Formats: sequence, structure tokens, C-alpha cells
Amino acid sequence: MGEQKWYVLRTAGGKEKKAKEYLEKEIERSGLQDQVSQVLVPVKKEIVNKNGKRKAVDKLLYPGYVLIEAELSAKLENIIRNLVPGMSGFLTEKKATTGTQFERIPVPLRDEEVRRILGMQDENADSAAEAIVNFEVGDAVKITDGPFSGFNGTVEEIVEDRSKLKVVVVIFGRKTLLELSFTQVTKE
Repeated sequence: MGEQKWYVLRTAGGKEKKAKEYLEKEIERSGLQDQVSQVLVPVKKEIVNKNGKRKAVDKLLYPGYVLIEAELSAKLENIIRNLVPGMSGFLTEKKATTGTQFERIPVPLRDEEVRRILGMQDENADSAAEAIVNFEVGDAVKITDGPFSGFNGTVEEIVEDRSKLKVVVVIFGRKTLLELSFTQVTKE
């Protein structure tokens, strides 16, 4: 068995996960599991506001692309290029074969690119969903979760590395400083 390398496959936008599923099924059906180590759709966890609620979602790092670690064979190339719905083949380069004839050759990723991409994946898997900080000191916020749900307050401090906000809330006529997660408040 030869050396397995990482390749980039082009897919229809928004169909990356489905194309990955089809490809894995086709590889299994064809008995080529020994040639393919893994198929990967790199994603990043983010927190978004939807209908007033915060929700963790997977955001694609490379929309329109799927990565595969494999030892390429003619049969595997044919499956990727022709049998998987939503997949349009490899990222390739032109190589001259004879005179004016050109052949498209799949280009493997460089080791440093693979380490960077896989490192990003590991980092995202290990850490909690990363919130997009759209708060500023002085912003009016509404608490949406926890024991102070429904209270309004003002952002006093932002602690980005811990994904926390310090919010001043008036409770029983007194200003009280609360430490809340980004996910517990929304901007007013």
C-alpha cells in the first residue's frame, strides 16, 4: 500500500455534508476503505442569535470544499469525479502529457497546510463554541437566561477570553454588578 495524502474535493455550495455522506457510502460500497483514512468537512463552532435565542452552530471553514485523506487509485478517482452527487472532482493542476495535450492531476495538500487545517479542527473541537463579540462597554442589554432573566442592564466590562460580560443591573433600587456569559444576554 502506498502513502496516503490529503486532497481537496470541490462540491456544490451548501452540499458539503451531503457530498461527504454520499462519498463515504460509495467508498464503503466499492470496498475501498483501506485506501481512505478519513473524509472531513472542516467546521468551526459559533454562537448566533436566532429569534432572540442564542444557539451554537457549525460554520464551514471552507465552503464548497471537502477534504479526503487517501491513497489515490483510478477507481477512487472515478468514484469522486463521476459517482458522488454534488461533488465536481479535485482541486487539480494541468500537466502536459504530449505536445498540446494536458491532463488534470489532483494536487495533494502540503504537510504544513494539513497541520494548520487539522489544528484548527482540533482547537474547535476542544473549545466551547466561540461567540462573536458584538458587545461594547455602555451597551444596553437584556438578560435572556439564568436567575435574572428579563432584567435589563448596561455592559460595564467585557472579558473576552472567558466569554463573559460584567453587567450592571438595578435590583430593588440598587445597582448590582453581575457576571454573565455572552449567551445569557442580547443587545437591546
